[in-house]
Amino acid sequence: MRKKLCYVFLVFFIYSVIGWCYEVFLETVVYRWGFSNRGFLFGPYCPVYGFGALLLLFFLRPLQKKRLRWHGVPLSPLLVFAGAMLLTTAVELLTSYILEAFTGGWLWDYHTYAVQFDGRIALNPSIRFGLGGLLIVYGIQPFLEKAAAKAGETFCRNAAYLIAALFLLDFCSTVF
Repeated sequence: MRKKLCYVFLVFFIYSVIGWCYEVFLETVVYRWGFSNRGFLFGPYCPVYGFGALLLLFFLRPLQKKRLRWHGVPLSPLLVFAGAMLLTTAVELLTSYILEAFTGGWLWDYHTYAVQFDGRIALNPSIRFGLGGLLIVYGIQPFLEKAAAKAGETFCRNAAYLIAALFLLDFCSTVF
């Protein structure tokens, strides 16, 4: 059980860092707004991406393994995409309300997007999250599983403990 928990935490953390990198890439390269720390914590991670990725893996990974077809057309990737869009959009909406309750606002604003709800969620990012879900389920996660198997249980456990301690310190110093 401890082995599984350490692995889940490492997966959460890795996707939190990937999410932070994605946010910074959008901000600096795509929108050219300049760099800022895109998370609400000090470190280079956005926990909402870690939680979102874990939800995607829990709910959508079984779909990836099923070979659903309709008249010879594979449906699994389409269902993973749609599921990723729905799950991540729900997480983003819920996160906006949680952040607003605790901080008075949320870290993004979609008011200028054509199809959006209250500036909290929008179609454009939801489509990108759907594509990201495909990348996670079909690309990144299989790679992480192979890497974890090669790294071994002791390394993964020690890495999880160290990162958890740093993460908790960051969380406590930021929130309190």
